[in-house]
Parts: sequence; structure tokens; C-alpha cells
Amino acid sequence: MKLYSYDFAPNPRRVLLHLKHKGIEVETIQVDLLKGEHLVGDFGKINPDMTVPLLVLDDGTALTEVIGILSYLEDTYPENALFGEPGVERAKVMSWCHRLFMQGLTAVAEIFRNGNPAFKDRGMPGPINMPQLPELITRGNLRLDAFFANMDKELQDRDFLVGNKLTQADIDLYVTLGFAGWAGRRQIPDSCPRLQAWFADMKTRYGE
Repeated sequence: MKLYSYDFAPNPRRVLLHLKHKGIEVETIQVDLLKGEHLVGDFGKINPDMTVPLLVLDDGTALTEVIGILSYLEDTYPENALFGEPGVERAKVMSWCHRLFMQGLTAVAEIFRNGNPAFKDRGMPGPINMPQLPELITRGNLRLDAFFANMDKELQDRDFLVGNKLTQADIDLYVTLGFAGWAGRRQIPDSCPRLQAWFADMKTRYGE
């Protein structure tokens, strides 16, 4: 099993923290996105979408989407479960992962990809060049403001998003908040003190 990754990027980081929590060691090959290594050479033959993370199983099966990779790892290594018990709890965790991706990660990506010169003509991931749209920076910041406020409310009376222990949902929120720094939003607003405290606790958990 091989994991193609760019460890600093948010989606690979979701997988890496999952592996760390479970104590799983996987051969990892770094693909430097900022140098465009995902766009050249043989990588596109393995993953035509030209994205990371990419998990290639021993039989050659390629898993290209984060939620699919995490689902496979959870089923293969059930110890230290991160998706909760089968049924409602697992459904809640997966729903949160989707919500955090759609409302948080994509908001940050709008800001970062449309404002960073390194992503000229790469406004969207994938094999097709997409122009940067500066207007999306404004929209992304508005979306991120709403995201911070919503997460602060969600965490008012609890330490974890689902149940009474850490799940993949918490990892995904933690990664999203860290990724916001890439878009110049390193500081969680002072109007979100509960979210600030939660993020600080998570950083201590991971020794960062």
C-alpha cells in the first residue's frame, strides 16, 4: 500500500492525522503541489484527476477521494475507530465530514486558489486549467466568516462534534481551521472564543 501525499495540504492532512491516530505506518511518496509535480510525469497515469491524497492498494486499486480512503482505512484497521459505531453515529460523522468540506475547506480554497500567484490558471484542482476569479476571494471570506461563527455555536456545549470522543469530524474541523491560515485567516475571530479554545486544545493534542 502506498500513499501519494503533499503533507502540508489539507486533504492529505486529513488522511495523515487519521493514520497517526490509529498508529498506522504507510509508505508515503511526496508530490509537491507548489512545484506542479502532480501535473507532470507519470502521476496523471495513476490518478487522472491529478490530485492528492491517492492511496494505491497492493492489488493496484487506486483510491482517489479522501472519504473513500478514510472509509477503507477505517474498515481495514478498526482499532481506535474514528467514524463511530455503525448506524446513526457513523452517519453523523460522515455528514459532518461532508459539511466541513463543503462549508469550510472549499471556502478557504476559494480564497487561496484565486489569490495565490502560484495557482495562476489553476483556480480549480484537476487536469483542466481554470482561470483565477478574484471575485471569489471576497465570497470565500464571507463564507469563512459564517463558518467560524457556526462552528463556535456548534461547540458551545461540547468538546467533540459527535459523541463524547474524537472522531474524523474533529480532525476535519481541525485541518480546516489550520488551512484557513493559507488564506490569510490564521487567527480565529475574537467573536468565536469557544472555537479558539477548541482549536488550541486540538493543537496541544497533536503537539503543534
